[in-house]
Amino acid sequence: MQFDHSPEVEALRQRLRDFMDHYILPANAAFHHAIAAGNHPVELIERLKARAWEAGLWNMFLPSLADDQPGLRLSNLDYAPLAEIMGRVPWSAEVFNCAAPDSGNMELLQLFGTPAQKARWLDPLLTGEIRSVFCMSEPDAASSDPTNLATTIRRDGDDYVIDGRKWFITGTRHPKLKVAIVFGITDPDPAAARHRRHSFVIVPIDQPGVSITRDITLMGAHSPEGHGEVVFRGVRVPACNLIGEEGSAFAIAQARLGPGRVHHAMRSIGQCELALELMTERALERRVFGQPLAERANIRDWIAESRIEIDQCRLLVLHAAWLMDAKGNAAARTAVSAIKLASARLQTRVVDRAMQVFGAAGLSPDTPLAALWNWGRALRVLDGPDEVHLQTVARAELAAARAATGRNALHFVAPAV
Repeated sequence: MQFDHSPEVEALRQRLRDFMDHYILPANAAFHHAIAAGNHPVELIERLKARAWEAGLWNMFLPSLADDQPGLRLSNLDYAPLAEIMGRVPWSAEVFNCAAPDSGNMELLQLFGTPAQKARWLDPLLTGEIRSVFCMSEPDAASSDPTNLATTIRRDGDDYVIDGRKWFITGTRHPKLKVAIVFGITDPDPAAARHRRHSFVIVPIDQPGVSITRDITLMGAHSPEGHGEVVFRGVRVPACNLIGEEGSAFAIAQARLGPGRVHHAMRSIGQCELALELMTERALERRVFGQPLAERANIRDWIAESRIEIDQCRLLVLHAAWLMDAKGNAAARTAVSAIKLASARLQTRVVDRAMQVFGAAGLSPDTPLAALWNWGRALRVLDGPDEVHLQTVARAELAAARAATGRNALHFVAPAV
């Protein structure tokens, strides 16, 4: 893979940085003041979205766009450095119509939706008219193994009937939320193939029987968009709302989750870069016991270790993105697990160091550090816990070792007699 970005991507990076400096950062305080008052700043976001559309910074994540769909059609590798820039202000991704879970849902509908599904739901998502949620994890099952999930999607004549409970569903507080993509069991036979029992179905959020019962905090903090608990009680939707074929959910999920994990990882790297910048500025300006913090050996170690670890992780993520582009999501599965694990752990390490340099201020809302640490810690559970991704990487290593059994025999020297 190449280690430099194309001239086109470099130009996009500069345009995006300029937009962030001129429009996003000046609006940051107003955004957070509105959220603190319990209001989602829809008008502010819509004004910024209109500017982003005019600037051509729109739908940058989706490589499979048709000619008549708005967006830049970037590869995963080309989009990754842009996600890093957006990650520095977490709410900014919505301005460019690149926010999760919409980004993954749009890709899912683009790849597997019917023409009617695309016209009703994908088109307004692509233009930023509506928002969506992705309903997968459940409170009553170990969701790290999705075969445990128990929500049912039962065929009844020309309809499907959905019953179940989902939680930590990102986006449930957003005022423009209109639709959910729901994962559930369509084959009730427990003897059936484990990965062929589940399906995805489209559920309008205002459908009778759908209720958002609460907003769940992450590490004690509320998200601006919410992480809700959603209950489905006898929710009836037409059979044409099924995405793909019955039993195809696991295959579809792989197409959705791979790129999304690259997006998450690169946004985390952007947040780590911000934390490192704040840490170095603080170390230079803050004096303790007669000298700047930057003169202390342990602070210098933290700065150096953070720089090395961020650059290592960025290269790991870019390699995973390149693998997806060059060989497909399946070939990149192990690499994608590795970056999800590495980026979440990186975020808590780097941000923790920055918080320590800031002292009490690092624990306060006066800097973004506490919120960034919270999100990094949550990422070690969300979208698959660390242990699952470690298992994926280890399984690949052991498989390679089994295939190479005996290859290293000549490295061992028999003892002299």
